Amino acid sequence: MNQIFSHTLTDTAIQRRAQVFTILEEICQELEWTQTQFEKARTSYEAVADWLAGSSDPMLASLHVYLHGSGALGTSIKPIGRDEFDVDLISFILGLGPEIAPARLKAAIGQRLREHAYYASILEEKKRCWRLNYAGDFHLDISPTIANPNCMNGGELVPDRKLRDWHATNPRAYRALFDERAALVPRMTQSIIAAQRDAATTEPFPVRQSVKGILRRTVQLLKRHRDLEFLHVQEEIAPISIIITTLAMRSYEMCVRRHVFADELEVLIDTIRLMPVFIERPLVNGRQIYAVLNETTNGENFAERWNEEPARVEAFYKWHSKALADFESLRDLVGLDAIVGSMKDSLGDKLVARTMNRRMDALNEGRKTGALVLGAGVGLTTQQSAASTPVPKNEFFGD
Repeated sequence: MNQIFSHTLTDTAIQRRAQVFTILEEICQELEWTQTQFEKARTSYEAVADWLAGSSDPMLASLHVYLHGSGALGTSIKPIGRDEFDVDLISFILGLGPEIAPARLKAAIGQRLREHAYYASILEEKKRCWRLNYAGDFHLDISPTIANPNCMNGGELVPDRKLRDWHATNPRAYRALFDERAALVPRMTQSIIAAQRDAATTEPFPVRQSVKGILRRTVQLLKRHRDLEFLHVQEEIAPISIIITTLAMRSYEMCVRRHVFADELEVLIDTIRLMPVFIERPLVNGRQIYAVLNETTNGENFAERWNEEPARVEAFYKWHSKALADFESLRDLVGLDAIVGSMKDSLGDKLVARTMNRRMDALNEGRKTGALVLGAGVGLTTQQSAASTPVPKNEFFGD
């Protein structure tokens, strides 16, 4: 079994790295929906689905609405500068074949939405979908699909950007594959590290197991890093989320199946490092193209626009190199001020400051009440367990 580290980690290094990942986990929590937003989105989703399903249009007689995209995958993050989340819905129409014009089906869904007074007031037409804008909270993007008769994996067809043709897609199978890979648990070498050290040293700081899992957190952190890097770039060249997600999940699977890791931070970094390996360069009609393929159906290339817009290729590789360097620096920095400063540069000043303020409030309260412990598997916490150890005032980040 391959190991991705070549030297023994000290107690201080183990503790510092575990705390760095804990802070990254808390940053991801800051980026997620509030419970109120979640409930509003769920209620709105169900209401829209019911309204579309109640259409008298024969074309929409057999309709199934479901969530897809980052909301379905559990990788949503707040956009920078606004509180509105993107919520992506599929309106899957059964019983229709590819002979139906994409524009016609999209128009039928739009007409049904206009029949509802409130939906009509917040409706916005996009290239391939309809958007309902719930100001200040989220917007629902509703894309029509039909069954793909050439996909034996339950695939679907979605309109192309010009509404002239159908393109292969498979959101439900993609989600199942992502969930399967996210459920993979990396092998950690705390016991190996302990055996390599002097028996008189203290037990290693426990690895913090993130609630959502490392893959989802990796995707969220990369998307946030991407958003910040391209915040002031006028051109539409930022790597799209589906490419980031696809490359990350393929890299994560390979890393977890082949390697043994020192800790979660190494899993995150190794996953980022190997993402470009899964960018394919097949020959099509004598031309070498870029391809980031949907493994769950034939014919969907998430990097299709890279082949017509070279600036997107350059932007991806430049951003990926920066992201890898930034997260590697977090692994190696010593000193809380330096680590937090680096996080602010790569993930956002206000976001990190807000996270650290909440963290310090919780830890200080825990110390006052004596509730702060080293919890087995969770790191610093105020949750008592049989395996937890009381924590005196200390600093794990070095001088």
